[in-house]
Amino acid sequence: MAKCFALMGWSLPVIESMQKLGKPFVVVSFPDFQSYAEENNIPFVPYKFNEWSDTSNSLDLLEKLKAFDADVAVPLFEETVEWAGALNSIFRDDPKVLNRAFLFRNKAMMKRKALIGGLRVGLFEEVYNKEGVKNFMDRLNEANLQIEGEEDSWVHIKPFASAGTVGHRLLKSKADVDRKCEEGDFPCLAESHLPGTEFSCEAFIHGGKIRFLNITEYVKLGYSNFIPEGKHLNSKRERIMQEMQKLVNIFGIQYGMIHPEWFLTENDELSFGEVACRIPGGHILELASKAYGFDALAAFVCCHDPNLPEEELKELLPAPDARPNEFYGNVMIYPRKNRISQLVIPEELKEESYFLDHTLVPPLTTQKLDTREGFGNHFGTVNFKGEDPDRMRELLLHYENVDFYQ
Repeated sequence: MAKCFALMGWSLPVIESMQKLGKPFVVVSFPDFQSYAEENNIPFVPYKFNEWSDTSNSLDLLEKLKAFDADVAVPLFEETVEWAGALNSIFRDDPKVLNRAFLFRNKAMMKRKALIGGLRVGLFEEVYNKEGVKNFMDRLNEANLQIEGEEDSWVHIKPFASAGTVGHRLLKSKADVDRKCEEGDFPCLAESHLPGTEFSCEAFIHGGKIRFLNITEYVKLGYSNFIPEGKHLNSKRERIMQEMQKLVNIFGIQYGMIHPEWFLTENDELSFGEVACRIPGGHILELASKAYGFDALAAFVCCHDPNLPEEELKELLPAPDARPNEFYGNVMIYPRKNRISQLVIPEELKEESYFLDHTLVPPLTTQKLDTREGFGNHFGTVNFKGEDPDRMRELLLHYENVDFYQ
């Protein structure tokens, strides 16, 4: 059993889960959070994750954590994955733990590893400028047997190490390359467009085996999702589980939780998108907690402990074959205007039987919005609960298009 968990990053929900569970922990995060931590008796080590030097590195951080007897590091956010990997490689005396962390942080390396292991992936390449993207698009056009006059093959470009949709651009033509790409985008990963229904999995892993698998159905990436998966994805669950365990084996993952995204075509072909090993966005673990009746954040942390007893693991996680009777979904709300002055909740929403609650906050005054990076920060969620996944999907699609901020 872990002597003390080092939580890499600041998250009040995770802190509250650990306090409820009664597990020893210390938070490692930026110095900005130190005063709050001290005022609320939260064990804390201030550290600047965005600095890496002779005096700011994992060995230095290891020394600071000795006072807390920390022996398991848990990455809560994308930017702390390498730090946790470096610490755990020392705690476990296994340098490959750090190497695996690099797999999660470099999308090109990640794709190559998946391809070598036999997963179905799209065509991808590292590119260094706009001409590189255009050349990649040309090669895709050739491979797809395009003829003159047909539209170009779609290309996605993504930063190697950013989380979620930050820096992600969809390019549908060479004109898009000139119009949408900036010099600051490069170098980056370019990849072909993957067809099919996109969804994610949240696999809780211990001892190299998936102990519990959640499937999250995306209604629209970055906007809405629900848990558990609907009827069609559920009918493919056994196949998805097999591919998930293959992914775990290929990447050599022993402990923790992974959050990969997949594409399922009409011909039942599964393509691997990408994978993360930190808390997913979209409030996914919050939805999973409600749907399955467990503390997904506590389970996320504890699965990183190599010495967690089997009995305790079973207590933390739902049964492998658990299937909730009710679905929980949410819509993340982004204002549609550059300037907003009021929050408007439609009467039809208040009367909807599936409506659970919302976390939307009225603007204090007329508020000007910053330009969004990726999908940006949403202003809250509208949450739903109900027994019919098809009805859930209809509601989420509808409220994606409702203007709550005017």
